[in-house]
Amino acid sequence: MSFRPRGGPWGPPRGRNDNNALHQLFAYLRFRLRAGNAHGLHSPFVYNLYTTVICHDGAFAAFAPIEARRRALLASPDRLTVTDLGAGSHTGAGRVRRVADIARAAAKPPRLAQLLFRLVNRFRPATVLELGTSLGLTTAYLAAADSRHRVVTFEGCPNVAAAARDTFAALRLGNVEIVEGNLDDTLAPALAALPGPADFVFFDGNHRREPTLRYFAQCLAHRTDESVFVFDDIHWSAEMEQAWAAIKAHPAVTVTVDLFYVGLVFFRRGQPKQHFTLRLEGPHDGWI
Repeated sequence: MSFRPRGGPWGPPRGRNDNNALHQLFAYLRFRLRAGNAHGLHSPFVYNLYTTVICHDGAFAAFAPIEARRRALLASPDRLTVTDLGAGSHTGAGRVRRVADIARAAAKPPRLAQLLFRLVNRFRPATVLELGTSLGLTTAYLAAADSRHRVVTFEGCPNVAAAARDTFAALRLGNVEIVEGNLDDTLAPALAALPGPADFVFFDGNHRREPTLRYFAQCLAHRTDESVFVFDDIHWSAEMEQAWAAIKAHPAVTVTVDLFYVGLVFFRRGQPKQHFTLRLEGPHDGWI
């Protein structure tokens, strides 16, 4: 067994914080001890989700142009002055950062972004929210899953938001709206302005306990029984594990799926409260 935090096909480590890396190592070992697979899954809903969506390894036509855009960003010589309002960057980089470095460290790796694509493709939400845009690669996957739905994505840094807009233009994605500014200030009014519920929310805006739970509570007021919430990096730190535990315990939550890299949350009425810890098989697992 080899330890590669956020490595392999799931992408590079989020940062160089040694305490976080050590925490993730032990968190992953604990996860492996209790994680299961399709065998013994007695929930028809979760079994179908796991076998046909989570572990699906086929390609969709939308993937190639988005990955071409990723390669272009990784090769970009451009630099941006970055305002980082969250807890997700511990790379030691200053305010001026290379676009290539942002694409390498902050953008979601293909396997994770493509999982989000498949989830959106499966549940067909009318409105998708993404809390944390970065360069727009993950947003592109969320938007490309269905051109008929609306994606509202939130980015704190104006210069990064401008780079994301270039991504959306390059990929000809017309169903994305980007909201600029501190998420503490922009999320509540954006939720209030939605014409309908928050059908699908990807939380990747701030990797600390209190903001994560606050954003969860704000979005919870706009969910339905069919809404899907996805939380990134649920084992990234002790704080994020505390936030994940509180989310699982919330009375509105009926089903959760811990995939280590992300946590899936469902609110299905009539479903008994169940929590699943499942490993990603074969090439999906970048740690082993």
